[in-house]
Amino acid sequence: MPEDVVDASEVEQSQGALEALISERRRKRDDLAAAGLDPYPSRFDRSTTAGELHLAHDGLEADQRTGQQASLAGRVVSMRGHGKLIFVTLADQSGTIQLLIQESRRSEQAALVVEALDLGDWIGVHGEVITSRRGELSLDVDDIQMLSKALRPMPDKWHGLVETDTRYRQREVDLLANAESRRVFDIRFKAIAALRRFMQDEGFVEVETPILQPMAGGAIARPFFTHGNALDIELSLRIAPELYLKRLVVGGYEKVFEIARNFRNEGVDTRHSPEFSALEAYRAFGDYRDGMDLAERMIVAAAEASIGTMTVTAGERTLDLSPPWPRRNLLDWLEEVTGERLHPSDPVEKVRAVCDAHQCDYLEEWTSGKLIFELYDTVLLPLVADPVFVYGIPIDVSPLARSNDDDPTMADRFELCIDAKEFVNGYSELNNPEVQVERFARESQLAAQGDLEAMPADAAFVRALEYGLPPTSGIGLGIDRLVMLLSGVEAIRDVILFPMLRPESFD
Repeated sequence: MPEDVVDASEVEQSQGALEALISERRRKRDDLAAAGLDPYPSRFDRSTTAGELHLAHDGLEADQRTGQQASLAGRVVSMRGHGKLIFVTLADQSGTIQLLIQESRRSEQAALVVEALDLGDWIGVHGEVITSRRGELSLDVDDIQMLSKALRPMPDKWHGLVETDTRYRQREVDLLANAESRRVFDIRFKAIAALRRFMQDEGFVEVETPILQPMAGGAIARPFFTHGNALDIELSLRIAPELYLKRLVVGGYEKVFEIARNFRNEGVDTRHSPEFSALEAYRAFGDYRDGMDLAERMIVAAAEASIGTMTVTAGERTLDLSPPWPRRNLLDWLEEVTGERLHPSDPVEKVRAVCDAHQCDYLEEWTSGKLIFELYDTVLLPLVADPVFVYGIPIDVSPLARSNDDDPTMADRFELCIDAKEFVNGYSELNNPEVQVERFARESQLAAQGDLEAMPADAAFVRALEYGLPPTSGIGLGIDRLVMLLSGVEAIRDVILFPMLRPESFD
């Protein structure tokens, strides 16, 4: 039988065995309840954690009694022995500790709990902190309480939870079974905390902007739509917080940032998720070069705090994040690689010919500027390993960016690229309301031609610009991609706790 074909009889047997185990655990729970012991109490007062005990008693000699009484709580992750002496490993968020449960020391109530004990159960224990004859820090238990009876057995601790779909659907079990998953998410949490600290230390104010919006602006993407019953209006889930954040700069907050959940109704692959996290920041009186400086320093800070090194592994490649990072002009680099000097003012036929020569797909309605950006994405981006800033992006694909003073067909915009991926997008913000109206009008024409990603005209944003937006630098960092880079994983769903999946059937 091929390996990818599942025998229905094996599935039935496995399901039957699981149901038998669940039934047995239910019986144990019910026995506790019948004895007057609540298997799901409302609270437990613990005095310390496993990690704190190890820190306090590091280096203690074997077979020692400390005299310290402690109450701990956690999950049972291993058990051995029976009768007069049982060894249990208790795990909490800080680590693990061994429990010695001796028949001579446990109460009648504790004996009932021990009889009902299974791997995965949450328990609370009290006893004296000691070291075993082998020198292992332990708790000599005199009282034990069931805190939550686990009805489903944990995955095999030696093999973990390996089925990808199940890992994503049951992340809670994945985290229990797979140390690698916990490592990845520990890096994520540390990196986000470091980004937040860095921005606050830089004087940025963290703000919150709407997720439900009358129209989805701030990026070129296809939105999700929904209906607001209370106001009887059509709404979009935000694709980016950009326009609202710049309105706050207009309102006098000169440095703002948001760590935002964004939603784009687009494809799912190893680099894209319909729901994702990003950090956007806006600083008055700066330009795109200040944005590059900020992006470099914030990513270095996140790496130092989360993994403690500037060296990361991406597939079979080792990447160096050590600053400073090179900055390359897009048109110059494209000329080096293709041998053709291209410009958004070139006839579209000329740029199409270069696209054809480099297997770069395009649509007939695309302008020369859009074609040049597609060449960057297809030809230049795959060449990137270590971090590089690519600046000077055609204005045709930059409807919210300020045009370059010397070349109005190009935007003062950059992208930070690492390992053939875009990590940060940033630019000098367009602050001329009349020009913004013209850009929105062009996007509306694209929408009328069937472009589902065209940016809608936002009259409220234009009105805000009319009150005056100072020269402003803005950046957007993809947090999920950053965590992928720092943790060395290649699929975005491995760094999102609960990624979007097709609904599962419980029939």
